[in-house]
Amino acid sequence: MVYSRKFAGILAAALLLMTGCISYSFTGTSIPSDVRNIYIPFFPDRSQSGMGDLSDRLNQALINRFVNQSRLSLANDEDGADAYVEGAIQSYSNRPFSVGGDEQANLNEIRITVQATFQYATDDEPLWSKSFSGSATYDVLDNPVDGEIAAAEAALQQISNNMFNDAVSSW
Repeated sequence: MVYSRKFAGILAAALLLMTGCISYSFTGTSIPSDVRNIYIPFFPDRSQSGMGDLSDRLNQALINRFVNQSRLSLANDEDGADAYVEGAIQSYSNRPFSVGGDEQANLNEIRITVQATFQYATDDEPLWSKSFSGSATYDVLDNPVDGEIAAAEAALQQISNNMFNDAVSSW
């Protein structure tokens, strides 16, 4: 009985995590010919998350999405860039998502919100300036530290994918 409850919990967690893995690819999108590079500075972490490398993880996710999965190259500064994306991590929460039969959380949800702006160097106004959120769950009973890190990484991937998709939707 105890094993079947654990198995059901693990199965539910796996299904929830798998639904967060669905993504869309716009790598075939036609980037304007005059946009050859992009500047992606570090996004300051204003969330007081306690995760010291959250800004680094977001920066890597954005570089992977905008540079490694398109023909854009990374510019060293805003002055030398054809486009740039900048912003800040605004909030980070780690809350119970699912409660087991013993009234203890067995899944927690990480939710991260980032305020960001995307702009072409030649334009006076940004293409967009808005908030992006991502979330993922993890099993608190099975290695909660690594689970939180993996869930935060998944939430940041969602955010970077959504930022990229919003940028390329105008291309």
